[in-house]
Amino acid sequence: MPRIVCTVTTDLNHDQRMIRICSTLAQAGYDVLLIGRTLPLSPPLANQPYMQTRLSCFFHRGKAFYLEFNLHLLFFLVFHRFDAVCAVDLDTLAPAYIAARLKGKPVVYDAHEYFTEVPELIGRSFTKRLWEALARAVVPRVDRAYTVGPALAEILSVRYGVPFEAVRNVPVRKRNEAPSAKAPTPVVLYQGALNRGRGLEQAIEAMALLPGVALWLAGEGDLSQPLRERVRQAGLQDRVRFLGRLSPDDLARATPKAWIGLNLLEAESLSYYYSLANKAFDYVQAGIPSLQMDFPEYRRLNAEWECFLLLSSLDPKVIAEAIRSLLGDTGRYQNLAANCIPAAEIWNWEVESPRLITLYAGLFSSRQR
Repeated sequence: MPRIVCTVTTDLNHDQRMIRICSTLAQAGYDVLLIGRTLPLSPPLANQPYMQTRLSCFFHRGKAFYLEFNLHLLFFLVFHRFDAVCAVDLDTLAPAYIAARLKGKPVVYDAHEYFTEVPELIGRSFTKRLWEALARAVVPRVDRAYTVGPALAEILSVRYGVPFEAVRNVPVRKRNEAPSAKAPTPVVLYQGALNRGRGLEQAIEAMALLPGVALWLAGEGDLSQPLRERVRQAGLQDRVRFLGRLSPDDLARATPKAWIGLNLLEAESLSYYYSLANKAFDYVQAGIPSLQMDFPEYRRLNAEWECFLLLSSLDPKVIAEAIRSLLGDTGRYQNLAANCIPAAEIWNWEVESPRLITLYAGLFSSRQR
């Protein structure tokens, strides 16, 4: 039974994407180990059908963290058995690649995002050059590579000269569940990290233009405290709720209670511009329309099934007007919600996961020749 080790810098419990990927690989007969890190407030690891371990670090952010974590990860991989290692994003690729080559094992690169074009690197030219140098040195040498959507797969294939496959970041199909009661006040829900570049400041400003509408923010991140302060200064404490970091099960229960979902991203970040966020599909599975940016992947999805209202701008007035238009047009809202039903039958992990299985089957069969 081949052992696949997957490496991430998250604390594992809230990483829905890796839970799906590792569970699928385990169900396909692989011996799977997922390696993450311990954060100061990390809860105990939840039971999963695969093995998990966390690496503890003294530092938790910045260059010191990445250096410490990568050294810990390298030593772990060198002294533990594996038949293939999957590095999730560029920040775990170096130790995964070194350990794999030392042992003569294959390495897979899972590009969850366009790492060198994330918002956190905008304006930080030296740091960006370091990550790009690593990518150009290592990515062309991996044995397999995949990413979250067709547009990004095409871009990364050209940039690094190695074929990237697309395995979309879609949720498990929700079936035969009784509809959740909607909140008494129309709720606009955002789920995900509270980080830069995600239109959260603009969403809060839009709430000031939408009396009678509530905003729920499910997640935490670098902007957790600044956003709470912004809400306080705007006097919106009664309509903007911070739900904190919810477990996948709690998030799945909360999402259908909302009236509309949010996935607002700044075009300045190419990683966001070519993204295909799992929250877009989570809203569809919950049967609620959502506001998405008019970016390539969301435009392509909406041409298949119109479940989204596409926005050309992050201006709070534009956001507020889009929400107001759906509030005033029940027919259009119901049409978007109705389209979520057939879309959910296609945009789900049961349909998508065979791509992942095929990728690993091809990896191991090629090594046996």
